[in-house]
Amino acid sequence: MVQFSRICFRKYGNLVDNLRLYVRGGSGGMGLPRLGGQGGTGGDVWVVASKNVTLKRIMDKYPQKRFVAESGANSSVHSLKGARGTAKEIPSPVGITVTTDDGKILGDLNAEGDRLIVAKGGHGGSFHSAFEPRKGQAKHIRLDLKLIADMGLVGFPNAGKSSLLTVLSNATPQIASYAFTTLKPEIGKLMYKDYKQISVADLPGLIEGAHINKGMGHKFLKHVERTKQLLFVVDVCGFQLASKTAFRSAFEAVQLLTKELELYKEELVSKPALLVVSKMDLPDAEDKLAELKEQLQNPDEFSDLLPDDMIPKTHMTFRHVVPVSASTGFGIDHLKSCIRESLDEDEEMATRAVRQEKLQALRYH
Repeated sequence: MVQFSRICFRKYGNLVDNLRLYVRGGSGGMGLPRLGGQGGTGGDVWVVASKNVTLKRIMDKYPQKRFVAESGANSSVHSLKGARGTAKEIPSPVGITVTTDDGKILGDLNAEGDRLIVAKGGHGGSFHSAFEPRKGQAKHIRLDLKLIADMGLVGFPNAGKSSLLTVLSNATPQIASYAFTTLKPEIGKLMYKDYKQISVADLPGLIEGAHINKGMGHKFLKHVERTKQLLFVVDVCGFQLASKTAFRSAFEAVQLLTKELELYKEELVSKPALLVVSKMDLPDAEDKLAELKEQLQNPDEFSDLLPDDMIPKTHMTFRHVVPVSASTGFGIDHLKSCIRESLDEDEEMATRAVRQEKLQALRYH
């Protein structure tokens, strides 16, 4: 049997997922008119993906949240071409999207060492500018963290996601028998016998219409974008969000979750996914599970259970369907094994693809 140990988790209260910064490139240096000297160009401002950096650490270390590059040196009789100003580097976590205040995407930092220029330095004074230097670019930017976990728990409110995270790891999210208990992501980590660590995020519950920003809407969906894999969680007995809303079976919940992801960003439904069927300790759970499995095998035959505008274009294909009970512990060890197996499978495929690319490159050379 696979053995697991648990390590501590960090509550979302300590996790900053969006940071607004002021950046300004250095001004150019003065030119020297009588000798035709050119001032140095001002330094640029870069955002650089680095290890062991969080947005909260940036905020704590730089409370003013201002990053200004050095100005270029003035031209002089000793150095007609002034030296370039020193660039300013902003360390950032991996998995960041950099945007302007108006939402324009400047770029993504997806791997350690990735660099993105966010403010260029001004040109030094020269003959073409009457030897007057230019100011550097100045703007506000936002660092938006999206990659927060290997696995993201996807489900409607009160599906049992928080309880599941508690038994999977040391996380202690707020748990109650009413909807919207989780208002901010909680991250738990599993550590396996070989010291492999896997992070699992419990995200705020989706509601129908999340893709148009109802409920926690976009705050939830932006985090789903960059989780490596999805862990759908549905109540085996179905759910009803409120007395005035329709009751949804477990199968309908799967389809509605898929539809919300699809409407927000279609490529999300192509992510590797596992399905966790929770609350298996409830009466008639086995019969309902059997019904769900039959429906998942032939989803088109049961599409009439939902209105046309709620049926996804593409039905999710789950690598594993795992019934569990967080209250009794049933199925939890098997789920942990399935999570590890699924992630290892993707890592192996990625390694194989890199090897094939290298072999092809060698053949052509």
